[in-house]
Amino acid sequence: MKKFRKVLDGLTTSPGTIGSPTCGSAASTPTAAPTPREIDVQEMLVSENFQICKTVRHGFPYQPTALAFDPVQKIVAIGTRTGGIRILGRPGVDCYCQHESGAAVLQLQFLINEGALVTACADDTLHLWNLRQRRPAVLHSLKFNRERITFCHLPFQSKWLYVGTERGNTHIVNIESFILSGYVIMWNKAIELATKTHPGPVVHLSDSPKDEGKLLIGFESGTVVQWDLRVKKADFRIYYDEAIHSVSWHHEGKQFMCSHSDGSLTMWNLRNTTKPFQITFPHGKVGKDGRKESCKPILKVEYKTSRNSEPFIIFSGGLSYDKAGRRPTLTIMHGKAITVLEMDHPIVEFMVLCETPYNNEIQEPYAVVVLLEKDFIVVDLTQSNFPIFENPYPMDIHESPVTCTAYFADCPPDIIPILYSIGAKNKKTGYSQKEWPVSGGTWTLGSQTYPEIIITGHADGSIKFWDASAITLQMLYKLKTSKVFEKPKPSEGRAADLAEEDPFAVQMVSWCPHSRVFCVVGISAHVILYRFSKYDGNTQIVSLDLRLQGDGEDPVSPSETENNPCFSDPSCHSPQHPPASPGCGTPDGAKDSNQCLKVKSRPVRMPPGYQAELVVQLLWVDGEPPQQITSLDVNSAYGLLAFGNCNGLAVVDYIQKSILLCMSTLDLYGAADPYQRLTRSPRKNRQSTSDFCMRGLSNFYSDSKKRIRTSYQSLTELTDNQVSMDMERSKSPTSVPYPTSIHNDPRILPEPVASLRASHYSPVFYLLDNVKGPGRKLSLPTDLKTDLDHVNGHCTSPTSQPCSAGKPRLPVGPEGPRLTRRGPGRPPFRKAQSAACMEISLPVSHTEGYASRRAMLQQLHGVSMYSHDEHHTTSYCWTERESRENSFSRSRSSSVSSIDRDTKEAVTTLQFGESYGRKNDALPSPCLWVGTSLGVALLIPISIPTDHEERLEEALTVGPSGGVLMLKGSILRFASLDCGGSLIQSPYEVWRDPNAPEDPDRPRRRKLVNFSPSSSQEACGDGHLAVVCSEKQAKVFLMPSQTCLFVHNITESSFVLRADVVSVCNSICLACFCANGHVMTLSLPSLRPLMDVNYLPLTDMRIARTFCFTNGGQALYLSSPTEVQRITYSQEMCDNLQEMLGELFTPIETPEAQNRGFLKGFFGGNAQNVDREELFGEAAAGKASRSLAQHIPGPAGMEGMKAAAGGVVGDLARARIALDERGQRLGELEERTALMMTSAETFSKHAHELMLKCKDKKWYQL
Repeated sequence: MKKFRKVLDGLTTSPGTIGSPTCGSAASTPTAAPTPREIDVQEMLVSENFQICKTVRHGFPYQPTALAFDPVQKIVAIGTRTGGIRILGRPGVDCYCQHESGAAVLQLQFLINEGALVTACADDTLHLWNLRQRRPAVLHSLKFNRERITFCHLPFQSKWLYVGTERGNTHIVNIESFILSGYVIMWNKAIELATKTHPGPVVHLSDSPKDEGKLLIGFESGTVVQWDLRVKKADFRIYYDEAIHSVSWHHEGKQFMCSHSDGSLTMWNLRNTTKPFQITFPHGKVGKDGRKESCKPILKVEYKTSRNSEPFIIFSGGLSYDKAGRRPTLTIMHGKAITVLEMDHPIVEFMVLCETPYNNEIQEPYAVVVLLEKDFIVVDLTQSNFPIFENPYPMDIHESPVTCTAYFADCPPDIIPILYSIGAKNKKTGYSQKEWPVSGGTWTLGSQTYPEIIITGHADGSIKFWDASAITLQMLYKLKTSKVFEKPKPSEGRAADLAEEDPFAVQMVSWCPHSRVFCVVGISAHVILYRFSKYDGNTQIVSLDLRLQGDGEDPVSPSETENNPCFSDPSCHSPQHPPASPGCGTPDGAKDSNQCLKVKSRPVRMPPGYQAELVVQLLWVDGEPPQQITSLDVNSAYGLLAFGNCNGLAVVDYIQKSILLCMSTLDLYGAADPYQRLTRSPRKNRQSTSDFCMRGLSNFYSDSKKRIRTSYQSLTELTDNQVSMDMERSKSPTSVPYPTSIHNDPRILPEPVASLRASHYSPVFYLLDNVKGPGRKLSLPTDLKTDLDHVNGHCTSPTSQPCSAGKPRLPVGPEGPRLTRRGPGRPPFRKAQSAACMEISLPVSHTEGYASRRAMLQQLHGVSMYSHDEHHTTSYCWTERESRENSFSRSRSSSVSSIDRDTKEAVTTLQFGESYGRKNDALPSPCLWVGTSLGVALLIPISIPTDHEERLEEALTVGPSGGVLMLKGSILRFASLDCGGSLIQSPYEVWRDPNAPEDPDRPRRRKLVNFSPSSSQEACGDGHLAVVCSEKQAKVFLMPSQTCLFVHNITESSFVLRADVVSVCNSICLACFCANGHVMTLSLPSLRPLMDVNYLPLTDMRIARTFCFTNGGQALYLSSPTEVQRITYSQEMCDNLQEMLGELFTPIETPEAQNRGFLKGFFGGNAQNVDREELFGEAAAGKASRSLAQHIPGPAGMEGMKAAAGGVVGDLARARIALDERGQRLGELEERTALMMTSAETFSKHAHELMLKCKDKKWYQL
């Protein structure tokens, strides 16, 4: 615990003297408001409170490759292409492991009922995993040097693993020591000496159910050999014309079935192996000409017997080639019935679950586990219609690509049950009534649990609410935003090019759990506000339309200005349907004032749950689509909704359904603009850019369609060197050329604004600085010149020769003609993109530098920076004297900074709350904090009536003339603290059901919960602390004096992507995630560094888009297009994580083998056992060649594993397991002893009775 004391004497010091940059407003004046003489804050957090680690991963394993099932433990393992392993049991038992090499997992083999797993990877390495701990780890590894692994087989209750290779050889590995045996089955010995061709790789290995000493080896070419392990020779060889994909035994060991590449199944009998006794083409029909249809390969077949019915033959593939467009199938042949199950995705692997683990007993199959490319299902075989089981795991996160995430911890306790009850009404039906068969492991609810909710937005406009309490994930409720709009009609011509495949894609959400007000921003520049109700409703959805567009290049008449809500008086209300701009003479003028989507005009019946109340849409202007919305906030206590983009800010009163404010970002400054902006005359000849915009938008839509609808395999095929903007435009679904140089006419603007206003575009990632005055050159580090001069074939620096003439260099390829339609000086614009489809790789060597920051923020913020212009050729110079340390520092001259280029200042963050809008305010009032991409924080006071009736009728006033604060880099987050260091929550309205029946005796009134800065202070005028965090630094200001108390430069070599003020250990801190992968926490209010961990190198934009912090020291991000990774940075949670995770292994008695009776054993029905140790041990087989494979011990072998799972928790867990096993054995011994005693007493009784009966009889009478 540390105590920070800040004594403020008079507070007359210039704000610019604290910290490196200017801390206060350039136009600010000394305040007369009362201020505290002393701020006494006791900070509770220290570095020991923080530790970062992964907690759990949810979702479907991305790019699965392998599947395994333990029939005794009843757990399933899934391997992936990236080297990951997911082990699943009963709900709550979900474990993720990762191979350090990252090599794809080829095959998985459980050591049945032994708590271990063998993995074979694409780098020809075998790994043995210990599952008898909550965090599995590798015990041993074996790296093959000269041969490639193709197939593995581990017999039940055996410690010898058979390994087939690409050369056709079969090696044997001891599982206990993980060392190769000297026993090798060479391919040239397995086949006949007369055979001149190589049989191909080993594709199958299995021991005979009848004799463990016989090994069946299947080669890819169609050769099958049964090898006698004892005498080391082949019993028989089968040569078939078609390639073999899989082999499956009958449980009696007298026959087996093969699947082939021509879509056939062959049945072989061991009595006659010269030819198959049965050949079937399950899906091959004979045509009229007598020819059979050619069929696709049957990739796998399983032949399982049943005691009371016909055997099951289950296989994947085998469909005829002429049936194009058919989906992948799983075929179940049961007697004469053939059932074909069509799958939504290609089948990766399937396994039949049977009652017994022994391969020489009747199998009794009861389910089929099917692993698809993007799904995981289990089919019930016990019912004739083969229904599927309801999956308890959250495997459908990626049902539609995830585009945004939000994480809320410590929610109101009643929100989860009510969301679940409403969501349960819409659940699918038709599932199997039986219990989910993957039921292994144990999991108990931890002691430290609190309500947590994760919200995911998707490309199809759907939104899912997930219960994330106690490190589990369960779907609560699904909302479809597309139901608010009419279905888009099919278009023709150019309109067809503009047709958005996913026009409802969700970009961001804002949710108040207390008031249950929910706000959604869509990709079509629309905002939807929802209210929660437990009752049905028949509601008329109110639609508001507004223009939030920069000025056009043509002179605008005063009459147009009066009709344009963006530049009219700030306090006026925008008309609901603004008229089209009469100045647009382009063919796309019909698009003026049009909506991207059409809201349903009729009353809409809405089921219980979230019901749409208001839709706000941005309109097309001059044939140009609206800019993407970049920031959003909603406040239920004020009844206000605010959003902004790179053009300006809009504030909507959703209670009165009116627009309060619609202004460009520049107009928000008024006379307090910290920049000196140079006015520019309009261009003489205006070239239409509407066609370019439409073409660019259609390019985005087509790319979006390709990226979202394509297979997930293509998402990770981008390499680190593919970082050019050309690649990004072609690969990303959000690459959109968009005009950014939009000019204003100063003649039609008010005098104070005319001298300051110019079109400006936000370099979200750079603030061009060290400007000594108008017309001066801007400077940046010289090491960026080569990276930034030419991006995607376009010259980005006017110092380059082609650009000095104002002619951009055009790329070569299909994008070239499209870009030639762009108007002069109108660079491309990048739209916000689907988080699930972002795989933009970055060069590792530049991850921490500015070049990567530029490329990443072009993706993250949806903007690109271009500086060439035909009519303005002021050059930028790149000087060596600018270093990375001072490249972001602003000029401290009286002229402040000057921006004389085409820049747009985007609104990057918004926050409603109680604060002091002006320096001379004595009492706090409702305010809106506005953060921009130029590092400016604006404070806009709002006048809201306190009376309930007045609030419903009187108009609110917004005065954009409050304080101006400045930081380095784009503003990311605001927060308010009282002078005691506690977080001040935003006020909210207590939830009331809008559709509840009216009570005439008790009229419904709004009940507000207000956290005013003065409510927790002794003196009314003590003010509060404002925390402002940008992508480069964080500052703490004292309000209302706007004095900077603390400043901390978070990073110089990188930039912050996400920041939030969160609660940890009953205190608060500022948590930041940087682009170089560092996760940092800073104390509040002193901004003292508490933790800085290089945790997650940022290699794609999906992580940047979806990373979010929450209370309790937790965070999450989308680790792949299908998986959500949760992490914690709290030491307390790391310590308790072992208790929260599930146990993968539980002590279970291995089922005994079935007694087959005396007669079957007498006539050879029982399986013959073999002493494999005698055959494969070092004494008999010798040692294997050291050069063949290299043994790699795990973390110090078993000792390392004990240390990894050590500590009190690990020791207690091991002791508990040992006690459970010992108690179980003692219980079994006690039962057997009691049974023997009962048998002995019975025998003694019968013997005594027989003795009494025969005692008096002669011997001949017996």
